[in-house]
Amino acid sequence: MSNQYCDIKVHDTFPKILRYNAQNWPNDVAMREKEFGIWNEFTWADYHEEVKLLAVGMHVLGCGKGDTVGLLGKNRPEWVWGEVAAQAIGSMSMGIYEDSLGPEASYLINYAETKVVIAEDEEQVDKLLELEDVTSIKHIVYCDPRGMRKYDDERLLDHAKLKDMAREALVKNPKIYDDLVDKGHADDVSILCTTSGTTSNPKLTMLQSGPFLDHTIAYLEADDKKPGDNYVSVLPLPWIMEQMYVVSQALVARVIVNFVEEPETMMSDLREIGPSFVLLAPRVWENIAADVKARMMDSTPFKQKMFNWGMKLGMEALDRGERSKLADFILFRALRDRLGFTNLRSAATGGAAMGPDTFRFFLAMGVPLKQLYGQTEMAGAYTIHRGNDIDFDSVGHPFENSEIKIINPDEEGVGEIVSKNTGMFLGYYKNEEATKEDVRDGWMHTGDAGYFKKENGHLVVIDRIKDLAETSTGIRFSPQFIENKLKFSPYVGEAVILGKDRPYLSALICIRFSIVSKWAEQNQIAFTNYTNLSSLAPVYEAVKKEIEQVNATLPEAQQIKKFVLLYKELDADDGELTRTRKVRRKVVAEKYADVIDAIYEDKPEVHIDTMITFQDGSKSHIVTDLMVESMDGAIPQQTKAAAE
Repeated sequence: MSNQYCDIKVHDTFPKILRYNAQNWPNDVAMREKEFGIWNEFTWADYHEEVKLLAVGMHVLGCGKGDTVGLLGKNRPEWVWGEVAAQAIGSMSMGIYEDSLGPEASYLINYAETKVVIAEDEEQVDKLLELEDVTSIKHIVYCDPRGMRKYDDERLLDHAKLKDMAREALVKNPKIYDDLVDKGHADDVSILCTTSGTTSNPKLTMLQSGPFLDHTIAYLEADDKKPGDNYVSVLPLPWIMEQMYVVSQALVARVIVNFVEEPETMMSDLREIGPSFVLLAPRVWENIAADVKARMMDSTPFKQKMFNWGMKLGMEALDRGERSKLADFILFRALRDRLGFTNLRSAATGGAAMGPDTFRFFLAMGVPLKQLYGQTEMAGAYTIHRGNDIDFDSVGHPFENSEIKIINPDEEGVGEIVSKNTGMFLGYYKNEEATKEDVRDGWMHTGDAGYFKKENGHLVVIDRIKDLAETSTGIRFSPQFIENKLKFSPYVGEAVILGKDRPYLSALICIRFSIVSKWAEQNQIAFTNYTNLSSLAPVYEAVKKEIEQVNATLPEAQQIKKFVLLYKELDADDGELTRTRKVRRKVVAEKYADVIDAIYEDKPEVHIDTMITFQDGSKSHIVTDLMVESMDGAIPQQTKAAAE
């Protein structure tokens, strides 16, 4: 173990490390939370005290070893305190995505027999109280008391009252917390982490404290952090990678975790903090790149020319393995400052593949972006780019504690990626059959297709094996690879490539409304809503030009021949995306079967008459005709569209 970090052989659980940090650096800042425009600080002593009170409070409620504590809400200090407190009393923490709808939350809570749920506020409490089929919950601890006076459910308990109960217990037995923490062991299952669930309900991976911490050390040695570094938490806390950064790495390396006020304030909050490192999903990086380009649309012709010149210089220098000082002076230095990236030592992306164009955009800007690869079952990422050894197509090299091999390779070396490391999960909770299916002879079968590059040994991940497809004419292709190229366009929010067992490739595309609507306003194109905007001929024409650029980079047989602009964005609430925003292809194929059939039956358009249900429960009746556009055809003047 590196001497730079605490000894995880001695402090082998999260609560033990927290106690060690609070004893040795009580006044150092551990967390910040922005509220009403002000950054509130919490020291290691504050962090420890909050965890201590929550842990003792839950112990008084009867929660203990082997029980499950659910956590539901946005990224907040209380979420993390609740997680570490659950582990302090021997319980397992389980994060529930805060935008989960009733049935999803119900499934997880029932499956894990969740005894206590720590909920952020009235909104999340409402969601829990509506779950009529849930019987395991004994207590719902709410952190924000606003609006809660009108409730009389006996399971509800104010966060502050729970802490009062703990204080009374501590008066009677001051050693109660330390005794509970001392009973914790490295082999304890401390986290139940949900898988992404691209094909079915998510599974619950059992992660043990000791192996997780050991993997944390390996991660830090591959991408180092030091005390006082700043991290801004924006990705969902139930996701394994945010668990690694916000909970484990922050404890081991004493990194300061900063919680933004609202997701909408992320960029301005990033700029205020100027983080040392960031972890953002590819979708977020794509949105930032699209936003930069959209802002340039609003700029003066002079600024647009300077932007294009700077990008050209930056990209040319990147191709030579250099940085352009002139581009940095005229464009990138100001751009990094504007985005809050001035102090970055490390920036990472993971959870899904990022298109090489997006990757190059940020590297040219001077953002030290690296690609990660991993699975929930392996305690998150276990490969990364090292130093300046960046390869746009790859996910870098494995950590020191990790092994990777390719099995059943074809003649080009492409096969299934299997791996193992010291942080591997114990198995799936109450699902031994699935564990045996995925873990064989100690190796995790990832279901991903990939290969090692001969020239540099980097791992290249192509796609899910089940998603690799062949056309009816025998052309193999990776949908994800082409989709990532499309999403580099500021106009394309989401794309789904079709073509399996079909004669050619086509695409379902969701426009990026924030950008396309601004573009439409600038070009004096009238529209009413998303459905109407995505049906307009000028929008089809703009997207068609973007597809033409992508097609120019693809072999003839893999080029997109037709496309449809969907009448709505793909949505996790409709089951079309996972909560980590991966496309559920099977759901999309079933839901848009009529559209897909129209594409391959050479129909010029397809009639849609359906209802959309929004997250707040409201519904909208959609009646429209979607145009099926051929890449070699002329754009019709107008499609018929209406949204009631």
